[in-house]
Amino acid sequence: MKNIICTLLILWAIGVKAQTGQIKGVVTNSEGQPAPFVSVQLKEIKKGTNSDDKGEFAITNIKADTYTLVASFVGYKTLEQKIKIEEGKTLNLSLELFENAETLKEIVVKGYVSQNERVVSVGKIAIKPMDLPQSVMTIDRSVLDNQQVLRMSDVLMNTNGVYISGTTGGYQEEISGRGFSFGSSNTFKNGVRYFNGMLNEMSGVERVEVMKGSSAILFGNVAAGGILNLVTKKPKFDFGGEVAMRVGSFGLLKPTFDVYGGIGKGERVAYRLNGSYEKANSFREGVSSERVYVNPSLLFKLGVKTEILLEADYMKDRRTPDFGAGIINYQIVDLPREKFIGLPWSYFKSEQLSTTATITHRFSENWKLNVTGAYRNYNTDLFANTRPNTGTLINTAGTWIRNVQRSEVAEDYYLGQADLTGNFNTGKVSHQVLVGMDTDYFSTLTTAYTQLARYDTVNIFGSKQYKVRTDIPTLNPATLTTAPVNRVGVYVQDLISITPKLKVLAGVRYSYQQTKSDVYTSATKATTTVLNFDGAFSPRFGLVYQPSKNHSVFASYSNSFTLNTGVDVNNNALPPSLIDQFEVGVKNELLNGKLSANVTLYRILNSNLAQISLANGNTNTNIKELAGSVQSEGLEVDLTARPAKGLYLMAGYSYNETKYVKSNTFVEGSLLRYNPNHTANASANYRFEEGKLKGLTFGLTGVYIGTRYAGRSTRVQVANDTYRIIALPSYAQVDATAGYTYRNISLRAKMANVFNVLSYNVHDDNSVNPIAPRNYSATLSFKF
Repeated sequence: MKNIICTLLILWAIGVKAQTGQIKGVVTNSEGQPAPFVSVQLKEIKKGTNSDDKGEFAITNIKADTYTLVASFVGYKTLEQKIKIEEGKTLNLSLELFENAETLKEIVVKGYVSQNERVVSVGKIAIKPMDLPQSVMTIDRSVLDNQQVLRMSDVLMNTNGVYISGTTGGYQEEISGRGFSFGSSNTFKNGVRYFNGMLNEMSGVERVEVMKGSSAILFGNVAAGGILNLVTKKPKFDFGGEVAMRVGSFGLLKPTFDVYGGIGKGERVAYRLNGSYEKANSFREGVSSERVYVNPSLLFKLGVKTEILLEADYMKDRRTPDFGAGIINYQIVDLPREKFIGLPWSYFKSEQLSTTATITHRFSENWKLNVTGAYRNYNTDLFANTRPNTGTLINTAGTWIRNVQRSEVAEDYYLGQADLTGNFNTGKVSHQVLVGMDTDYFSTLTTAYTQLARYDTVNIFGSKQYKVRTDIPTLNPATLTTAPVNRVGVYVQDLISITPKLKVLAGVRYSYQQTKSDVYTSATKATTTVLNFDGAFSPRFGLVYQPSKNHSVFASYSNSFTLNTGVDVNNNALPPSLIDQFEVGVKNELLNGKLSANVTLYRILNSNLAQISLANGNTNTNIKELAGSVQSEGLEVDLTARPAKGLYLMAGYSYNETKYVKSNTFVEGSLLRYNPNHTANASANYRFEEGKLKGLTFGLTGVYIGTRYAGRSTRVQVANDTYRIIALPSYAQVDATAGYTYRNISLRAKMANVFNVLSYNVHDDNSVNPIAPRNYSATLSFKF
C-alpha cells in the first residue's frame, strides 16, 4: 500500500508540474554588479521572491498564463514587464535596474553569465572580474552536474594552473597552483578556512571559486599560488528539491538528497537541507570507504536591509589508507594496478564539523556590512603501516619489512570577521572600498604513538612467502603536541575609477601571528616549548585599463608572507619570508559575449627562503637562515564560449616553472617537486533544447598533465647524496558523459578515463598512488 501511495504522489507531482512553469533569473544594477534583496513579484497573483546575494532568483509552480513582472528596490526605478509562462518550461531572465529617472530598460533574455561577469564571493567585495587585476575563475553547479563530478580532482580538470599534486595515502587530494601547495590555509568553504586533509564532498557545493595569485591582503597567511573556495547550496523560499541515486564501478553506491523552502508566511525564513551517503570499494584490492555528509542552512530576513544566514557542514569518513608500492632505487615499481600491499585492518578515520553565522546589513544601496563568526572542528585517526621507504627500504628483490604507525589529530578553529564595503565619489572619481578586520584562533592537539618496527615481512612481488600477520597491535602514545595559533589582521582596499577606462586597485593588510608549540614526551615526562610571533604588511597595487567595456588590460604587484619554523644562529625566532608577486594580463569579451578569452603572465619570487644554516659547520636542521630563493614564472590562457545554442565550451593552457634560484641546500636551477611545467584542459557539453531530442546532453572533458618530478631533491651539502629525483611521465585523461532529462526525471551516465591511461601521484619516494582506471557511473534523479 505504501508503494502504491508513493507512486500516486509522484505521478500527481509530475502532472501538476507539467501544468505549470517557472522563472529563473539574475538582477544586476547599471554597473553590472549583482543586486541582492530585490523584490521580484508577479502582480496578478501576488507571488514572488527576493534575489539572493548573487542577484539570483527563482519563482516556481506558476500556472501558464501572461503576467506583469515587477522588480523593485529602494533607490531604484521600479521595473515592469509583461511575460508569458508556458507549461513545463523555464523562462530565464536577466533584469537590469537603474537608479536614474530615465525610461526603464526592458528585460533582456540572456540565459547565461560569462566567466568575466561572475563575481567571486571569496573576494569579499563585488568587483567585476573585468575590473580586477587578477585571474579568477568560477565553476558553477551546471558544469558540476554536466560533468558529474565526484571529487575535487574532477573539478580541477577545468582549472589550468591549479592541479592535484599528490594523494598521499589515498585519503586526501593535495592541491597546488602556480608551483605552490594549497594547504588548509588556502582552501575555504563559504569564505572560512576548511581542513583539506580529507577528501572534499561535492554534492552540497553550488560552485567552486578560484583566485590565482596572491590573496594575502584578504586572508593573511596564505601560500602564494592562490586560493580555492567552495560555496555550498543556500536556502530558497520556493519549495523544491531533488533526490538522486548514483551507482558505479567498484561497488560505488551514493544516494543524495536536497530539499529547500520557506517557513511560515511573508518569506522571512527559508531553509535548505542536503546530504549524502557514500559507500564504495576501490580498484585497489582490499581498499574500501564509507562516508556520511549533511549540510543544513537557515536564512532569516529581519527586514529589507538585514539578514542572518546560519550554515553547518558535517562529514564523517572512514577509508583504508593506501600508500601504494613505494619506490625501488628511485624507480616506480611495475606492479599490477590493482595490487594493494598495505595492512587489511588499517584505517584512516576523519570527521569535520563547521558552523558559520553571517549577518549582512545594507545601510544603503552603496554601503554594506558583513559580520561572520565561525567554528570548525576536525579529528583524524590514522592507524596503518608506515609509508614504504620511511622505515626500512624495499630491497631490489621486493622484500619489505613493514612497520606500524598511529597518529591522532584534533583541532578547534574560531573565526571572527567584519567587512564594510561601499561605493562613493570624490568629484568625478568613483571608489569601491573594502575595510575589514579578522581574528582567528587554532588549537591543535597531535598525538604521536610509538611506532612498531618489524611488524612483519612481505614481498611486494609475491615471489617469496613470509608469515604475514593479521593481528592488530597495541601502540602507546609517545608525544603530545599542543600547537595554539593566534592571528589578527586589519586591511583596507580601494578600487579607484579615475575614468571609466582607467582604474587603480590599491590596498594593504597588516597581520600579526603568534604560534606556540608544546611537545610533551611520555617517556621523559618533559615538555619542550617553542614560541614564534611576528607581524607583516601585505600591500597590493593594480592598474586596469579598459579601452572598451569588453576589453581589459591589467598589471599588478602584491606581497605575501610565510611564517618560518626554527631559529637563527643566535637562537632567535626566524622572521617570516616575504614573497613578491607580479602579474600582467588581458581579459576579453568577444562575439557579443559568447566568448571569454583571458591571458595572464606572472612571476612569484621568494627571495628569502628559509634553509638550514651552514655557519660553523652546523648540521642541526632547526637552525636556519633566510639564504635561499625560489622563483615561479608562468603563462595561463583561459577560454570559455557559447558559440551556439545549447553548446558550452571551456579550454585552457598553463606553463609554469618553479625552481631554486639560490640555495645552499639544493642544486640551483633545479625544479621544485610535484609541479608540472605544462597543463591543459578542454571540455564541451551540448544540450538539445528543441525537437525530439530535447533534454539530451553529451559531454567530453579532457585534461593534460605534463611531466612532474617526485622523489627527493639532491642536496648539495651532502657528499655522494643518495637522494634522487623521479620523473613522472605526462599523461592525458578524457572523461565522457551523457544524460537525458524528461520533465522532473534525469538519467546521467559517465565513463571516466575513457582510454584507460596509467599515471601516478607520488609523494617523496614513499606514497605512490596510481590514478583510477577506466570506470563507469550512472545517476538517476528526481526534482520536485
